[in-house]
Amino acid sequence: MSGTMVLVRHGQSEWNLKNLFTGWRDPDLTEQGFAEAHEAGKVLRQEGLHFDIAFTSVLRRAEKTCQIILDELDQSTLETIHDQALNERNYGDLAGLNKDDARKKWGEEQVHIWRRSYDVPPPGEEGESLRDTGARVWPYYMQEILPRVLSGQTVLVAAHGNSLRSLVMILDRLSKEEVTGLNLATGVPMVYRLNADSTVADKKVLGDMSKAH
Repeated sequence: MSGTMVLVRHGQSEWNLKNLFTGWRDPDLTEQGFAEAHEAGKVLRQEGLHFDIAFTSVLRRAEKTCQIILDELDQSTLETIHDQALNERNYGDLAGLNKDDARKKWGEEQVHIWRRSYDVPPPGEEGESLRDTGARVWPYYMQEILPRVLSGQTVLVAAHGNSLRSLVMILDRLSKEEVTGLNLATGVPMVYRLNADSTVADKKVLGDMSKAH
């Protein structure tokens, strides 16, 4: 085995609570979201994990989740790299809309396709499909994150539902069809231990993924 990488979706955001499409918009964490981030840090402490470096997006819900986790581990000053390559997918014209209202306007099936499909982007010039999101996440992972894990470091990645779905897709070797059913809960760490050839030696989920939405 090589190193360890922990993936965590940010705690509940204000727009998660309001059932709004968020994307690159920048709402803060809710009270529950802060609690989820603290709990993530506590369970990682219980696992005995200690990080060498952390990565997060440039959106505050992920940045704050990352910092809270590090605070819980007494690693508040750990080097943390912020990069928009790890941002949530851009929801284009859907950003800011209520998901139920969108279903009423376009239909349940169409909204589900926009949310969960692999290669169908939401409406709007900037809208990204999961494939589009992966096109920026995967190279960043290969160039910046993976080499550190393979060198034996323990790495924290605090990001978003879809940027992490694109990573889990390649780590767990999910097909385009399988990834449509993948939902990641807020604030639940996934611990990956990698082999020297970058394949997954072991995966452990530290929480309940059934509460994903």
